[in-house]
Amino acid sequence: MTETQNACFIPFASDISMFTLAPKFTFPFYYQPDPLCILAAEEVQRHLSKQQSWYHNFGLADDPNNIIGKMFGVLVVKDKQGRLGYLRGFSGKLADQNHLPAFVPPVFDMLAQDSFFHEKQRIINQLTKELESLATSEGFLNAQAHAAQVQSECNAQIEQARQHVISHRAQRKAQRKTAQRELDSPQLAALQQALAKQSVEDKLTFNQTKVQLNSKIQEANNAFAEFETHITHLKEQRKTLSAQLQQRLFEQYQFLNAKGEHKSLASIFSDTVMRTPPAGAGECAAPKLLHYAFVHKFTPIAMAEFWWGASPKSQVRRHKQFYPACIGKCQPILNHMLQGLSVEDNQLLQNTADSKQIDIVYQDDEMLIINKPAQLLSVPGKHIQDSVYTRIKTLFPQATGSLIVHRLDMSTSGLMVIALSAASHKALQKQFISRQVEKSYVALIDGLLEKQQGTITLPLAGDFYDRPRQCVCEKTGKPAHTTWHVIERRSSQQQTKVLLQPKTGRTHQLRVHCAHERGLNMPIIGDDLYGNRDSRLHLHAQSLSLFHPVSNTWLTFHRDAEF
Repeated sequence: MTETQNACFIPFASDISMFTLAPKFTFPFYYQPDPLCILAAEEVQRHLSKQQSWYHNFGLADDPNNIIGKMFGVLVVKDKQGRLGYLRGFSGKLADQNHLPAFVPPVFDMLAQDSFFHEKQRIINQLTKELESLATSEGFLNAQAHAAQVQSECNAQIEQARQHVISHRAQRKAQRKTAQRELDSPQLAALQQALAKQSVEDKLTFNQTKVQLNSKIQEANNAFAEFETHITHLKEQRKTLSAQLQQRLFEQYQFLNAKGEHKSLASIFSDTVMRTPPAGAGECAAPKLLHYAFVHKFTPIAMAEFWWGASPKSQVRRHKQFYPACIGKCQPILNHMLQGLSVEDNQLLQNTADSKQIDIVYQDDEMLIINKPAQLLSVPGKHIQDSVYTRIKTLFPQATGSLIVHRLDMSTSGLMVIALSAASHKALQKQFISRQVEKSYVALIDGLLEKQQGTITLPLAGDFYDRPRQCVCEKTGKPAHTTWHVIERRSSQQQTKVLLQPKTGRTHQLRVHCAHERGLNMPIIGDDLYGNRDSRLHLHAQSLSLFHPVSNTWLTFHRDAEF
């Protein structure tokens, strides 16, 4: 199929003559959507709202069952004739399908009728059924119950025999004690000889009983072990087949880059810390779009991804909002695929706080209270060394110890306490651990809150495949507690100024508690992870109260936010 006939190439429905092309391709992990991508996304969203050829429950209607929101992507491209258009794609499956009209296909379709996947999966599924059948069979359950019963009964009899030995031993001890007072030497010697013989007989009887009963236990266990051995063999067989199938699938996913080079999913992840591709790797919209463009000789111009539908319970995902590509699954793949393209610089590696100054609010020989500017790291990062720590170390070379007692996110401004001695650091840190320190933050959030105050207790855990993002997890998340109340409602701007008081100090706690649908459901203005980028993150640590590490005096500090 030629580019002019390519069903996945979609010319813009709107006039794009006034648009200028981006000089470099989108850096997919941190970007502002290109205007052409925004236009393409709007066209895709209109299509999703109106099409009736397939059905997927995005959670936008009244159906409460099996709601699955989706990440969609648009890739603005130029064909060989120089026409501008775009490709559209979705992550994973949509409407239980890999292929939908005018959406790019998967890099490898494991669900295709002629795919080896079906036959191998059928064998694995058959093994699973055999395992389930065996584990619930009458023979297995009877053997398991019989082994447990014999074990219990024999152990009870062994314990009874042991107590019998102990009782006889106590009786002989009492007899010896009485005999030493009442019997002469010949009688005492004869009694002791008789008691010694009884002791030997008791031990012999006990050991014989124990051997007999343990033999019964072993016999019952052997009958049950035959089932367990069979089950273990089936599990190992299934595990081996699954690993072989997975590895073969990894090899089938061959990603093309701008240089025309192919690389398999297995090869791409072999050099990462994970070594093995995570589930779903290669099925996201971004790699599918780029691969299709390279295969069909389109020139990529810009790319963006947006969420469509209800948010998942664990993550912060807002309907129609643009998001960067994920780090864990997509970064290794896209690092390969973008080779040969001129890509925008990674803004995350730029020190935007270089010209900003630290304001020292309080100073003595033991500690500092500073007002940290937004975008300045608390401690040196992997790529940027400039931080509160490095600056304080330069200003106070005589300071000993770790200096940093607690941290603020790079994007957050506000009050921090700095220890100037090891002893003060220990004393101050102890206050944070015991939650004696009182902190309050002011934030400007995107929306108008109806309630005046409340509490949020969503437990938080790191998003394993998309760090540094955090997610809500009831099973593995750490407790996180935030109280809030409204300071001001700005109706004309559809914004609310709130006071946030965290009782715990989890990573991104306030940002997630504001943005998550079970929190305030309104992200902080300028939150580039859980909301939309702005001139800055509108979150400021405005007050801090603690005990002085030496005098033990209760101190309170306050600095208003610039916003």
